[in-house]
Amino acid sequence: MGQHRILIVNDDGIHAHGIQLLERIARRYSDDVWVVAPDEEKSGASHSISMHVPVRVRRVDDRHFAVKGTPTDCALLAIHEIMPAPPTILLSGINRGANLAEDVTYSGTAAAAMEGALLGVPAVALSTVFTPKGPVHWDTAEAFAGPVLDVLFAAEWQPLSFVNVNFPDCTPEACTGIRVVTQGQRPPGSFLPDRRVDGRDVPYYWIKLAYKDGNIHPGTDLEAIRDNAVAVCPIQLNMTDHGFRKRLELRFAPPRG
Repeated sequence: MGQHRILIVNDDGIHAHGIQLLERIARRYSDDVWVVAPDEEKSGASHSISMHVPVRVRRVDDRHFAVKGTPTDCALLAIHEIMPAPPTILLSGINRGANLAEDVTYSGTAAAAMEGALLGVPAVALSTVFTPKGPVHWDTAEAFAGPVLDVLFAAEWQPLSFVNVNFPDCTPEACTGIRVVTQGQRPPGSFLPDRRVDGRDVPYYWIKLAYKDGNIHPGTDLEAIRDNAVAVCPIQLNMTDHGFRKRLELRFAPPRG
């Protein structure tokens, strides 16, 4: 106890069940735990940052702070302003809902972990998959978070990387284990505009989440969750496509002679 200084962030809001569960889990590793989270849900905020409005912080108690801002704002403020010293690890979540495949590009949960990685702090994003209108298996997240974090806390971390963890939509007894995976990719079109008309006959839109089946390739996070396994996916923030870069170099090379 005391070897780690843990920062906890999320995008579901400071009063969400998942962040309270994650704090209880984190206290198994340290008594130096700080919670800095949005004052309301910010799901889908991605890696956005509040550059054109003031960011307000409300002190709940000595180590709990509610931020009127994005998950990225929370990570920034915690590391630069609120905590007396930088955290040794950042934990983001536990998100109520999947953050698999391309979800990472939209996810505020993943974004807080990205910001930690950019600031040199080892970071883990944690989410639990569930079926709409079905139960959320928090007990599965609680049962397997410890074995996952035991390994990650002791791991040698790669700079500019974070780890994305998803717990499956099943009971702890039905979970088939823990897999280290690659990031999958669903068929395109998971988000669709749903057109409505208001009382003044003016159209407006909800953005509807509608995952499409397919592209469950071997070794991916999508396959692991399909098989009721915990998916542990290391993600790097350097997004250069090196194969494409080499082909472009040939295209842009000056003519010889």
